[in-house]
Order: sequence, then structure tokens, then C-alpha cells
Amino acid sequence: METKANYAAVGAFVLACVIGIVIAILWLAGAQYSHEFETYRTYFTGSVTGLGDGTKVRYNGIDVGRVKAVDFDPDDPKRVIATLDINPEVKIHEDSVASIASEGLTGGTYVEIDGGSKNSPLVTRKPGERYPVIKSKPSTIQQLVESAPQLVAKLNKIADGLNDVLNPQNRRAISDTLANLRDTTSVLQRHSADIDATLSNLALGTQKLNSSLDDMQKTLGNVDLAVRDADTSIKHIGKLATDADDFVTGDGLAQFGQLVGDARRLVESLTRLTNKLNRQPTQLLFGDRREGYQPK
Repeated sequence: METKANYAAVGAFVLACVIGIVIAILWLAGAQYSHEFETYRTYFTGSVTGLGDGTKVRYNGIDVGRVKAVDFDPDDPKRVIATLDINPEVKIHEDSVASIASEGLTGGTYVEIDGGSKNSPLVTRKPGERYPVIKSKPSTIQQLVESAPQLVAKLNKIADGLNDVLNPQNRRAISDTLANLRDTTSVLQRHSADIDATLSNLALGTQKLNSSLDDMQKTLGNVDLAVRDADTSIKHIGKLATDADDFVTGDGLAQFGQLVGDARRLVESLTRLTNKLNRQPTQLLFGDRREGYQPK
């Protein structure tokens, strides 16, 4: 009896644990599903490989919701309707854009929403729409896939151009050019010593030229000084000419004429005195001793 009682107690304990775990799971699941979401829609054109129910939705790289459903657009078979459940605290603006992104080359796919601008109004439900619609754009991979034919065509065109450039005639010309370049390099290598000597002479000539330029600069400085001295002399000559003009046109010429007249009279007086001394030299010392006639 005791053994059966122990089994019954163990069975009851295990059953209670299982019931508790189930209740906890249901409670957590109910709490999760009772969480409110704001539902949006977006339309993708082309392939949406990897996109399905439960795919992550990220807003500027942060998880904000899940993809609720993916359906075909009945009005346009090229479009896919993606219904998104997003955290209501996240504000989606009208200039926000949704796209399909991938976590690396081998990672999973998710929906990325760019935030848009602060001043842009929030997305609202338009008449005729069940949910607010977020604008979309092709993913980077889709853009690459769509542009692949054009890229291949451009690569083919480039390859054709390279084939035209590298035809046998042009290849021979390139080979001849490379051979000439090799010969020229060899010649330059043989004359490297002469080239070094030429460069040395050029450097020496440059130094001499700099010295000559310094001497020339000093000479030009002396010439400038001589020009200033000549200018001063010209000013003095000009002043002298002005004084001479004033002398000729003023009273100086008359005074000079009077001086010449006085000098001439002085010379005449000296001449008479000299003649008199020659005739009677004693008269200057003793005077004139001749007695004149004295009437009685």
C-alpha cells in the first residue's frame, strides 16, 4: 500500500508540474498575442523571395514588428501585397519607404523601413484602403537583377571594343613600342653618368646665374643711386638757370653794366697815372716844384 501511495504522489506531482507548464505557456502566448499592433500595408513589385508570414519588420534597423500576411494583388499580378503588424509606438511618416533587405549574402530576408523626415506627416488610411499604405522601393538585389542585362550588354560592348583595340596589327604596334621603349631605357642607362654630369653642370650654372643676378641687382641699385644724383644735379642746374634768367631780365644786368663803366673809368685813371709817373716819376714823391709866374 505504501508503494502505491508513493507512486500516486509522484504521479500527482508530475501532473501538477505539467499542468503548470501548460498554463504558463498559454499565459505567455496569450500575453504575446494580446499585444496590440498597428497594421500597415505595402506593395512590392517583382520577386519577394524569402518574404513570408512572420518575417521581421525593422525600422531603421530595429525590430518593430512582423509580416502578418503576403498575398498577390488581384488588380496587378506583378505586385505583391505585404500586410505588416508594427509596434504602435513607432511613427511611420508619409515619406518613409519600405524595401526588402537581406542579412548578408546568406542571411534571412526582412522588411526594412526608412524613417523619413521629422516634418513629414504620419501615414493615414486613405479612402478605399483597408490599412495605411507605406511606400515601397525595389531592393538592392532586385535592382541588381533588373540592371544585370544592361550591365552584361555594356560588358559585351567593352569586350568588343577591347577586341578591336587588341587586333593583330595593334598588338604588333604595341610590341614595337615596348621594344623601342626598352632600347631607349638601355641607352639612358648607358649614358646615366653623362646625364648625372649634365645635371651637376646645370646645378652649377644655376648657382652662377643666381650669383650674376645678385651682382646685377647690386648694379641696378648703383644705377638707381646715380640716377637720383643726376636728378639732384639737374635740379641744381635748373635753379642756376633760373637765377641767370632772373639776373638777365632783372636789375642785375644794369648793375653789371654800371660796374663795367666804373671799371673802365678806373682803368683810364690808372692809365693816366701810369703815364704821368713815366714822364715825371719824382713828382709823385716831391710834388711839382716849378714856380709859376708871380706878378709884381
